[in-house]
Amino acid sequence: MLSHAEALWEAVVPTLPGFTVEVLPSIDSTSSELMRRARAGLLEPVLLTAEEQTAGRGRLGKGWHSKPGQSLTFSLALPLAPVTWAGLSLAVGVSLAQSLHPDIRLKWPNDLWLQQRKLGGILVETASHGDASAGLRMVVIGVGINIARPDTAAVEAQRPEGATTMAAMAPAGLAEVLVGITAGEVMERVVPALVRDVLAFASQGFGAFAQRFAQLDALQGLAVQLSDGTRGTACGVDDSGALQVLTDRGMQPVTSAEVSVRPC
Repeated sequence: MLSHAEALWEAVVPTLPGFTVEVLPSIDSTSSELMRRARAGLLEPVLLTAEEQTAGRGRLGKGWHSKPGQSLTFSLALPLAPVTWAGLSLAVGVSLAQSLHPDIRLKWPNDLWLQQRKLGGILVETASHGDASAGLRMVVIGVGINIARPDTAAVEAQRPEGATTMAAMAPAGLAEVLVGITAGEVMERVVPALVRDVLAFASQGFGAFAQRFAQLDALQGLAVQLSDGTRGTACGVDDSGALQVLTDRGMQPVTSAEVSVRPC
C-alpha cells in the first residue's frame, strides 16, 4: 500500500498543492478521524486510508466492516466552496464507477453496484472552515469498496433495506471482474480522477455530471419502494441530483438523505 501511496501523491499534488497521503494499519474510521481533525482546525487536503477499520460508518448510521486485503477504505478531505452542494455524492459515485470498471452502476444516492449487488458505498460529510459566509467548508468523502467478496459479518452490515434472502443481499467484490487486483492498485486507479472530479463539481455543480450519471443509473425505469412505503417508478434525477419517482400521485422528488430507496 505504501508504494501505491507514493505514486498516488505524485499524481495528485500538482492538482492539489499541499496534498498528503497517510496509510494506517488500523483505525476506528478514516472519516471520523478526518472530521475530528477538521473540527480541530487542521484544514490541509489529505487522503487517509487504513488496512482495517474497526468502526467504519456508512449511510443512515450503518456500519462498514473492513479487513486487511478484503476491501479498500479511504477518506478524502479538502476545503471546498462549491456553487451548490446538491448532488456531490452522485458526482463522486460517477467518478468512482467510471474509474473502476465498465460493468459498475450507481444506485441512488451513493451505492456502487456490480451485477445488481452492492460493491461499495460513499459517505459525504462537511465541517465548518473559516468564514462560513464565504461558503467554504471542509468536505470529507468516505469511500468503501469491496475487493474480495465480503465475509458473513460484512454481508450483514451491508444488507440492503428490505432484503430477505442471502441471494438478494449478498454484496459483490471487485475481484470478480478484476481478478487479482489489490486495494492499493484500486486506490491509485480512482483517487486522481476523484480529486479532479470533485474540483470540477465545485466550479460546475452536478449539471456537469448529470449525463454521466444517467448512463450509470441502476434504478432508471425500475419499480421502487421508498422507506416511507411510497411505491413508484424511478425516472432518473433532476439537475440537483434529486431522484424522480413517478407515483400514482404524480412525480415525487426524493432529496432527503434519510429516505432509502430499493427496487421492488
